[in-house]
Amino acid sequence: MPRISSMLFCIGAVLCCCAPSRAQMGMNIFQKPTIASVFHPVVGGGAVYQNTRRDAPNDPPSSEEMSVVAKETVDGKDAYWLEFSREDKRAGGTTYAKALVSKDDFEFHRMIVQSPGKQAMEMPFHPSPKAQDSITKNVGNWHVVGAESITVPAGTFSCQHWKNDSGSEIWTSDQVTPFGAVKEVTGTGTKVLVKLLTDAQDHITGPVKTFDPQEMQRQMMEQMQKQKQTPN
Repeated sequence: MPRISSMLFCIGAVLCCCAPSRAQMGMNIFQKPTIASVFHPVVGGGAVYQNTRRDAPNDPPSSEEMSVVAKETVDGKDAYWLEFSREDKRAGGTTYAKALVSKDDFEFHRMIVQSPGKQAMEMPFHPSPKAQDSITKNVGNWHVVGAESITVPAGTFSCQHWKNDSGSEIWTSDQVTPFGAVKEVTGTGTKVLVKLLTDAQDHITGPVKTFDPQEMQRQMMEQMQKQKQTPN
């Protein structure tokens, strides 16, 4: 999968995992514990993770970072720029993406992506009713199964242990921003917290251009060619 698409998928997965839909916010979602409660953004705060793939246990772990780099007011609501980064060795650098999300209703307002050596690009985001329904169902599939103390490279944390009906598990702590994740185990691999950030900065620099489908396709083709030329 091209790395730009992979980064967008990563953002979508994170947001879908932790966010209730706007329709759901109109209901009393606090009648039972909800995974949405783990979202607590703090500007400058963040976390660095190490990912190990289940189908490639001998490969070096990859690195991933999530942080909160700024705060804005949107329609009278507090909104935060959440920045995500992932190592992209084939592209020769790190891909960054950030999303502007309002805290109380978790409404998604803007998204910007910057690949290594490329100009930052603002991406459109118009979730379909089907996608919104998927978000709602995903949130409802998470359940608290207890409190546990777990140790990861970043230290020992008192956590809430969540399980998803699909079999995934996640341990969260209010000491970790923005999503509280300390450890996550899914069918594809394991993610563990290796470092907490307190001075996270915005890595997306320079002017931001409007999304151009043809330009996006060209970049994806370039990345696919690089992948073919890179030895395994």
